[in-house]
Order: sequence, then C-alpha cells, then structure tokens
Amino acid sequence: MKIIEKEVTVKNYLTKSNLPASDYVINPYIGCPHACRYCYARFMKRFTGHTEEWGSFIDIKRCDKPIDTKKLHHKSVFISSVTDCYNPFEAKYQITRNLLAQLKQADCSVTVSTKSDLILRDIDLLKEIRNLKAAISINTLDPDFQKAMDHGSSISKRIDALRALRTQGIYTVLFMSPIFPYITDFKEIVAATEEFVCEYWFENLNLRGDYKQEILSYISERYPQYLNGYKEIYNKKNMDYWQQLSVDIDSYCSQKKIKYTNYFYHDLLVAEKKANNPKPCGKLT
Repeated sequence: MKIIEKEVTVKNYLTKSNLPASDYVINPYIGCPHACRYCYARFMKRFTGHTEEWGSFIDIKRCDKPIDTKKLHHKSVFISSVTDCYNPFEAKYQITRNLLAQLKQADCSVTVSTKSDLILRDIDLLKEIRNLKAAISINTLDPDFQKAMDHGSSISKRIDALRALRTQGIYTVLFMSPIFPYITDFKEIVAATEEFVCEYWFENLNLRGDYKQEILSYISERYPQYLNGYKEIYNKKNMDYWQQLSVDIDSYCSQKKIKYTNYFYHDLLVAEKKANNPKPCGKLT
C-alpha cells in the first residue's frame, strides 16, 4: 500500500493527557502506517479531516517552537498515544529523535511506546534521559497472528529490541496490548521475556466503531472455536472473562514477584484521575 505523506505545522508538540499515568502526551505524527486492525486511534479521522483508509496516510508534524521543558518539571510525558513514534517514516523525518534530544533537558519522566525495533537507533539519547521507560507492545508469540493484525516489526525483532535496550541499562516495559481473549497467552509471553523486562503492562482488547465487526469476522474465520466467547464479551458485555483473567494475572505476577500494571479498567482509571485532579474553575464571562 502506498502511504500518502504530508507535512503539517503545529503550534506545540505537547498535549495535556487524559491517560491514567501521564500528564502530557506527544504524538509526532498523525496516522500510522502500522495499520493495526484493532486500533482505537481511527477515531482521529473525525477531527483531522482524513477520508483515506486508516494506515494509508501519515502527517508529519513540524513545530518551530521548542518544547517548554520548564512546564514539564516533575511531570510525566508519554510518546505516543495515538500513533507510533517509530513508524517507518521516522527513519526519514527523525521527529521523534529531535524530541528526545529536547527532553534530555527536562526534569520529567518519559515513556516511549512502540511496536518497532527502530527505537534501537536512539539508544544514545534514551540513555541520557534521566527517568525513562521504553515500552514495546507484544500480544502474541505467533508471527502469523501478528502479521494478520499489524505492520509493525516482527515479534522476534521486538523481543530482540527489548533485550538490547535492557543490556544498555534502559528500563524496559513489555506492553501486552491488546490482549485477545483465548488467543493471547500472557504466561507464555512473560516466560519468554522476563529476563530482560523490568515491568509488564496488561491491556484488554476493546472493540468499538467500524473495526468491531472486522475483528469479529476475523475470529469467525480463523478461530471459530472462540466466536461464541467473543460474542459474549463484545455483544453481551459480559465482563466475567476479564475479571477472571485479572485474578490470574494478579496471582501469577505476585507469585513470580513481577512488577506489573493492569489497565483492563481504563475508563475507571481515567475517571479516577479526573476526580483526583479536577480542572481549575475558569473565569466567568
């Protein structure tokens, strides 16, 4: 598929975040050529005016204004929330690398999330950021399933990237996202990576919008034995599967003394964050 490239000018790279564990997000690009079939970020097309198929376009953000590092004092920054900062076009445009060079000067925590081993290019900068986590998404060890779901780096390259990052003393996170019911084997993934992963994050598969039926059709075709289970979860909104999996993850990680965070109840975590950090009252006009 040919990717439509366009450069756009933005006023600021920093955006206030609603994510449970970050104060700001930075998305160096709009759109993502990794074209994950389950990607919730497709909603962005409603606001950006793109009519092209998700995964077929990439907007490269340009900003003349440097990051206000003073604003980030003792804050947390997440790169990226609705695009992959190491998509293949980063090799050409180096927006992420430029941002990391600026963040070296900031007294903040930085998390970089990707599905690409291109992150290894920037080990020199990553090592200079004082409080950094490098997160790589893996939700399967099956290369065929991965190729059917996204155009990111192969699973073997992602695992090798985690190992290489940890060898360089970088704090590594395996972001097990999204967990596909009955398909993702979290214990298998942990066993294959725990020697070089500092922390695990778990996130469940959410299905909404136009991609819900696409994923259910895929399950029907490739994993028909699980289709009734998916209908129970995603049509009848039965939470039993996730509740039991949460218990299993808690028990397994506690027994193995593995550091982890469960993001299954993302909406509840966001609501809790808002409750604890209410917006200041605006001036009445």
